[in-house]
Order: sequence, then C-alpha cells, then structure tokens
Amino acid sequence: DGKIYDAYVIYPKNHDSEANFVEYFVYQIMPDILENKCGYTLCIYGRDIYPGEDAASAIEKRMQKSRRLIILLTHQLVNSKEDAYDQHIALYNTLIQNDIKVILLEMETIGTYGKLQESLRFIIKQQGTIKWKEEHTVHPQSPNSRFWKQVRYHMPLTHRPS
Repeated sequence: DGKIYDAYVIYPKNHDSEANFVEYFVYQIMPDILENKCGYTLCIYGRDIYPGEDAASAIEKRMQKSRRLIILLTHQLVNSKEDAYDQHIALYNTLIQNDIKVILLEMETIGTYGKLQESLRFIIKQQGTIKWKEEHTVHPQSPNSRFWKQVRYHMPLTHRPS
C-alpha cells in the first residue's frame, strides 16, 4: 500500500510536569511495546522528523505514509489554545479524505470533551477512546495488558515475514 509506518503519533509537545510522562510514554514505552515487542513501525515527531526538515511538509508526508494515527489526549492537548499543526492535518485527512484511521489514547481522565475540537469530539462519539489507567504505570511494558491489547486491536495487521 506504499505506507512506511503503521502509525503516526500525535502528542502535546510542551514541557511541563505532565508532559514529562507523556514524552516518556511516547519515546520509551510505546516504541518498546509496539515496535520491539509487537513489530509495528511508528513515526514519532522529534525522533523520525529531523531538525532542519520543513516540519509542516515533513509531518504531512509522514502521515500520508502511515496506516493509522495515534492521538494522545491529555489536558494539555485539550486546553491548548494553539492547535498543533499535525493535529489539524491529521483531522483533515481523517474526516475529509477519510483515508486514515485514528486511535485515541486518553492518557488522563479528560472528563467532559466540551473543550475539544468538534472534529475530535466527532471521532470520540463514533469510536470512543482507549483509556490509560494509573495501574498500567506499574507494568507498562506488558504487551498483554488490556490497554495494549485494545491498542493492537485497532492497529493494522503486521505484515512481517515469519
């Protein structure tokens, strides 16, 4: 299908105490589980998009080469006044062109979704979110936890030679 990545990961990129766990999750836990243990390939901004690249076109190209979109929902992402460019492109591709499926990971209890962009609320209404619960932080590396099984259920089949 011409895709290079199984999923493009969108997460809040500010640096506050909450973002520290989110970044740890994005750069350590997700690659460990989904890439090392399950054989998926992820595209993560800051790891797979390089300094000096035109961020906007790099993001767009990487998304077009991804089979899924994983969006980490946090209070920071929800309350952010400036919507991230990658989030805009992603939601456009999902809702308008309908060519990429979204996996929403609720990293903390968001409560009401009232502050979310309408397009995100629409996706949540259609398919819901996968909730990260605090107890996962005890053994976040288990690919057989309920959370990771739900994530893998929404991921494309891996086409790995056996």
